[in-house]
Amino acid sequence: MASEEEVAKKYHLITRRLQEVLGGDLIKAILAEGRSPKPTGIDREIYSILYGWLGTATTGRPHIGYFVALTKIADFLRAGVEVKILLADVHAFLDNLKAPLALVAHRTKYYEFVLRAIFTSLGIPTSKLIFVQGSDYQLSREYNLDNYKLCTIVTEHDAKKAGSEVVKQVDSPLLSGLIYPGLQALDEQYLGVDFQFGGADQRKIFTYAELYLPKLGYAKRAHLMNTMVPGLMGGKMSSSDPDSKIDFLDTPEAVKRKIKKAFCEEGNVTENGLLAFAKAVLIPISELRLERLRGDTGEDTEEGKESTTPQKPFIADDAPEGTVFTITREKGGGPSHYKTYQELEDDFAAKNIHPGDLKATIRDAINSLLEPIRAAFLGNEEWQKIEQLAYPDPNEKVYHPPPPGKGKNVKTAAAQVDGDATANPRPAAPPAEEPDGTAVAT
Repeated sequence: MASEEEVAKKYHLITRRLQEVLGGDLIKAILAEGRSPKPTGIDREIYSILYGWLGTATTGRPHIGYFVALTKIADFLRAGVEVKILLADVHAFLDNLKAPLALVAHRTKYYEFVLRAIFTSLGIPTSKLIFVQGSDYQLSREYNLDNYKLCTIVTEHDAKKAGSEVVKQVDSPLLSGLIYPGLQALDEQYLGVDFQFGGADQRKIFTYAELYLPKLGYAKRAHLMNTMVPGLMGGKMSSSDPDSKIDFLDTPEAVKRKIKKAFCEEGNVTENGLLAFAKAVLIPISELRLERLRGDTGEDTEEGKESTTPQKPFIADDAPEGTVFTITREKGGGPSHYKTYQELEDDFAAKNIHPGDLKATIRDAINSLLEPIRAAFLGNEEWQKIEQLAYPDPNEKVYHPPPPGKGKNVKTAAAQVDGDATANPRPAAPPAEEPDGTAVAT
């Protein structure tokens, strides 16, 4: 049995900075057991090792909003959690054809490349992560049979409600969007995990899983949710809106241009995507790096060893003890140091920080995070080829042969059948002749 102090410490690591936790007592109970894991195939009973997973549908280009969830993985590893990363290729196809089937395979490879590069850049050891491709088990007989069982007990209303924040909403929804939440629920069982981790927009799918998995005879899991980062122009940061987000492979010039256009009204802290990014991404990363410098990485003794770039916190070299974030000023005035996000927000609300200085600080921090990811991409020819296949230039015309019975040659073919003139007519047969050699009238 683990001590109460050990359980409390690990539970704090697992749940800190999260927006919401459903089923926290389940996690505490597993942490308190302290016994060896007893694997029994797919239906494993987990005791001393806590299994969690983060899933991502391989659709549009991943953007820096993903830093929120990916940074949290460090806390899980520090707490001794075994983490699985699901590359949800089947989900990507089902979500209103966001990723056409022909592109899903390429995008799945692209996502794995970029996720591994991000983890490495953050100092999170990829050797401790288990990458799983959804189609490796979601096409099995057992999985599909369970999906059919779900279809017999789930109402259309519940399925539609569960996916309303995640599945693309259209006037005439496809059946695939109704299946999507059920598959995500079944993933908890078939991945053999104790909790699922995702954004707060997944909450309805999580409660759906809590309701319906027990009806199939499977255990109820815990669910952890991180906050959602708003876009640079306000609203949700989305892959479909290029001005709302920054891609992991954006150049420094592109980052500068997008940050310059970002909405950042002086004193406004309620509609400020830059402040939200500092709170959800930059300060947590800064705190992780400060803890690492102190040797405080819990059970993850490998943290930081795979990184190829300096893991410097976002603070000035002369910052006082306890600082987690520093605002630099481009036009003089000296830096401002902050020990908490709330101090930063209060200073901005009081108009002690000019929007231009906040933008410059956020811009430089983002570029420092993206630099090792861009370098990994430029140094990997296979990744570059996959990127072209996964996200082809939308302006490039690609020939797609017409289906049978369609196209410009159909009329020609029909004319041949009717005996009309064609572009390549057959030579006319010679006229028939009588035995004496005279032509026969036709």
